[in-house]
Amino acid sequence: MEQSTQRRWGWWLGIALLAPIGLFALYTWLVLNWSYSSGERAGFVQKFSNKGWVCKTWEGELAMVSMPGTMSEKFYFTVHSDAVAANINQSLGKKVTLSYEQHVGVPTSCFGDTEYFVTGVRVVE
Repeated sequence: MEQSTQRRWGWWLGIALLAPIGLFALYTWLVLNWSYSSGERAGFVQKFSNKGWVCKTWEGELAMVSMPGTMSEKFYFTVHSDAVAANINQSLGKKVTLSYEQHVGVPTSCFGDTEYFVTGVRVVE
């Protein structure tokens, strides 16, 4: 009977340790695959770099100017796709439109410094 009790305690201990890890993984998967909002922003990419010690992500800054002579508003964004990052690098210095998805509640900066993930870029003539 003592061995059965030990097995039962070991089973409950395993569940108590694995349940939080499973819930964290499920939550992370959910916030990365479900977007809160999506849209487009237009402006000039003024800063774009590949950052991170372990998790490398592309981080950028888009200067949005509504009217000539006014202060520009900055839009900070993250890019996961190397193909999209290459397109942004090729369009530096040109006016672009960035398509993005907003992912609220991403649990760690390993997935990016911002909650705005750019999914596409188009040069505006």
